[in-house]
Amino acid sequence: MRDPFKNPFPASDVARHAIWEMLVPRDIDAFLAADWSMVEDDFVDEGFIGIDGRKQANPDRWCLAFPTLSAYRDEWLRQARDFATQSFLEDTRAAIFITTTLEDIEIEADMALVRKKFDGGLAKADGTRDVMLWQTLYYCRLHEGRWKICGFTGYLPNPMG
Repeated sequence: MRDPFKNPFPASDVARHAIWEMLVPRDIDAFLAADWSMVEDDFVDEGFIGIDGRKQANPDRWCLAFPTLSAYRDEWLRQARDFATQSFLEDTRAAIFITTTLEDIEIEADMALVRKKFDGGLAKADGTRDVMLWQTLYYCRLHEGRWKICGFTGYLPNPMG
C-alpha cells in the first residue's frame, strides 16, 4: 500500500520529485493555510491558462474559467477561505493526502504533463461528507531553473467517462 505522505519519486528523479513536492505537500499546506504566498512562485504568470472541466466528461461543457493567473488565484483563495470556515471530524491535512494520488508525470524536454487525482472525502462535523472526486491535468515547464505550473485542465470527473 502506498504511503500518501511519501514522495513516490526518488530524489534522483529530480524533475518528478520536485513536481510532486510542488503539487502535493506544498499545495495542500498552502490551501489549508489559505496562504497564496506559499505557492505563488510555483506558477508562470505569462500565458497561464486554467480550464474548468465542471466535472463533465464532455469537453463541450468545459470553460475557460481562468484566463489569467490572477483569476485563478482569486478563486483559489475564495475556496481556501471557505474551506477554512468548515468543521471536520478528522485531520484535514491527513485526509487530503490520503485522497490525493499523483504518480503519473510525463516529461518531454522542458515540459511536463502531470495527472493529479482525488478520490475520497472528509467527514464534516455536521454529519455530511465533503466529497473529493475529480482530477486535474497540470501543464508544467522548467522556468527560471525550476518546475512551475503554466496551466491546467481541472475539475474533471474521476474517472472520466
